[in-house]
Amino acid sequence: MSEWIRGQTAGGSAGDLGPLQLAWLGDAVWELHQRLRFCRSPGRADVLHRAVVAKVCAEAQAEALGRLDPVLSEQERDLVRRGRNRAGRGPKRSDAAVYGLATGFETMVGWLYLNDPARLAELLDHLDQAGTLSTSSTPRP
Repeated sequence: MSEWIRGQTAGGSAGDLGPLQLAWLGDAVWELHQRLRFCRSPGRADVLHRAVVAKVCAEAQAEALGRLDPVLSEQERDLVRRGRNRAGRGPKRSDAAVYGLATGFETMVGWLYLNDPARLAELLDHLDQAGTLSTSSTPRP
């Protein structure tokens, strides 16, 4: 499912970006990945949208990070830490720790997308194999 990322070439421009810019980019990459996964599922647009939203929320991102933790390199853990430390409190209705983990996950995804798309694809494939990203939980109307 991550073949679209494998086709990217490393741009190496992430050095100019701070953790929050990388997180912003990583959030977009993660959402696009989820949309591409769910667009292959039958269903109405509103149902697919809700399914994607459930996969891109802070709690789902923090869970995905937890599943990836055993296979992350020290550099990837450092990116997560940098993003987590810059996350701030987050929305009032959210848990600050979960929001920080999600921001760390997004920071890592953004950096990998720019600098090592093959590694990003490998991590996304790991999540697919772990069942974290299963589309079988698509809500029905």
